[in-house]
Amino acid sequence: MIETLRNIFLYDPTHPLLFTQFYFWAFFGIVYALFALIVESNAKLHMRNVFLMAVSWFFYYKTSGIFLLILAFVTLSDWLIAKLIYKYRDTWKSKLWLIVSVVIDLGLLAYFKYAYFFTNMINDLFGWSLQVFDIFAYIGNGFSESGRFLVDTIILPVGISFYIFQVISYTADVYHGRIQPVRNLLDFGFYVSFFPQLVAGPIVRASEFVPQLYKPYHLSRRHFGIAIFWILNGLAKKIILSDYLAVNLIDRVFDNPLLFSGFENLFALFGYSMQVYADFSGYTDIAIGIALLMGFYLPKNFNSPYKSQNPQEFWRRWHMSLSRWLKTYLYIPLGGNRNATFGTYFWIALIALIALVLTGSWIGAVIIAAIGIIVAVVALKVPSHRKLLYANLNSFIVMLLGGLWHGASWNFMIWGGLNGIGMIVNKFWRVMNWHVRMALMVVVTALLYGVDAIWNLPVLHVFKLWASIVAAGTLIRYVVWLIRHEEKQTWLAMVWNVIQTFTFITFTRLFFRSSSNLDPATANQVAWETAKNMMNQIGGAWDNSIILPFIWEYRYVVTLFILGMVIHWLPTKFKQWYRINFAMLPLWLMAIVVVVAIVIIYQFITADMQPFIYFQF
Repeated sequence: MIETLRNIFLYDPTHPLLFTQFYFWAFFGIVYALFALIVESNAKLHMRNVFLMAVSWFFYYKTSGIFLLILAFVTLSDWLIAKLIYKYRDTWKSKLWLIVSVVIDLGLLAYFKYAYFFTNMINDLFGWSLQVFDIFAYIGNGFSESGRFLVDTIILPVGISFYIFQVISYTADVYHGRIQPVRNLLDFGFYVSFFPQLVAGPIVRASEFVPQLYKPYHLSRRHFGIAIFWILNGLAKKIILSDYLAVNLIDRVFDNPLLFSGFENLFALFGYSMQVYADFSGYTDIAIGIALLMGFYLPKNFNSPYKSQNPQEFWRRWHMSLSRWLKTYLYIPLGGNRNATFGTYFWIALIALIALVLTGSWIGAVIIAAIGIIVAVVALKVPSHRKLLYANLNSFIVMLLGGLWHGASWNFMIWGGLNGIGMIVNKFWRVMNWHVRMALMVVVTALLYGVDAIWNLPVLHVFKLWASIVAAGTLIRYVVWLIRHEEKQTWLAMVWNVIQTFTFITFTRLFFRSSSNLDPATANQVAWETAKNMMNQIGGAWDNSIILPFIWEYRYVVTLFILGMVIHWLPTKFKQWYRINFAMLPLWLMAIVVVVAIVIIYQFITADMQPFIYFQF
């Protein structure tokens, strides 16, 4: 009995609470039953909030153990500082306290997430041999005779990036007068720690969620059905699509790409695009459904991102809560699409320094610094294009920092930079006339053929092929434009744009996936080797005779990938139709559908539970 109670109530790092476990749903069943009793008893809203905060803290303890203390510290510090920001509003002291809050929050995030990076940077600059030191583990050992915590390894607390961004949005919103400070510490603690979205988002801005703290519970019949739909939808995405694709192909290829052919590497790369979408959006679907059952509304985080026709649209549809956060609290303060500020050039200089440290080469740093200098010079010389240049520079910085938000790895930085470049190129492409577009594609394609003939590198083979395909598509649209003398958006053009965008985003994921699930001390070297090996395989000579045998051997993986893409590309109205019709089913019929769906979903479950990808960020 004692052992059973220990397993239930004490932290076990090998068995964290995951949405895909039956243990979690037992936990949620008990929580929801008690929640219903509190609501039905007409208890004060404060009691409801305190109860949900308590179970949220238990959930986080079962997920992260002693790191609950970091969450508690952040909650207390930002609650107190927000009161001071509001107290001294319209004075310089208010801004000072906002800076203090941001420094504390980002300082904690930097310590846990970038300690290895900063240590390596200092060692490289000064020739020292410093090692990381976990001060929190040292303090913990001071209260324990066993010395159970390792001080020479820093472990990233689950979800710290998400709740840190959440509390920053709170103090910033108080500073800008969007909301007033939350009066009660426990109410604020509930906002910070609400368990459905605590460890992997969506990132809930204070101005969106805090008003809900003071609204009575309400759940309509339709909203109940929609909540159940989102939970089932999320479980199906995670277990049927994400986990099955990962375990049965993707992880094998990325672990050792040289054992697989170019076609297998390419398919695994496209499969990873489906995996990461199904995994991350599956988590947020479940989170949104659970929150809705308790009467709280979380923001939509994904909107069929692989329907996007350009990189800008993709980032308006993918991880929407992070994109909005970056736009509100980083892009606009940098100057947005109006101008460049001191922060713009500060971040360019800092990112160039980071690139130097991560690569050990001046090339990356010079390229990034040169971009900033060229933009500044051209903006001064050509005032008519100044706003466009500043907007592109600021968005490029945001995408680079978005890459670094995922981790201090050169591959993450390449991933963010490629997305930033893709957005910039698309902006200029859309304002070009068709004569310039066609001429540009001819020049780029010819240049790639020439360079490839000289160096004969696999990566150049890939770029040459891609440029040829894009040039062919551009030629067709150019001819149509010459005939019609207007650029008309046809369904064929839309399909072409979607395929191009999906291919581009998938290519950038090569660098994203290569940097994931790695020890920070060795991440850069291992990630770069993985990305290079995969690119060499994809761009090398293909053995076409193995394609059909591969498709047959991995027929279930291939079928699931195709099925996932088809469902993803279904019309939005059709998705809304079957979602609402499910929500309005009679309860007895809905219960039968749920049972059948759960049985089917868990037929795909893997031997080892796969953690959600974004837990590591």
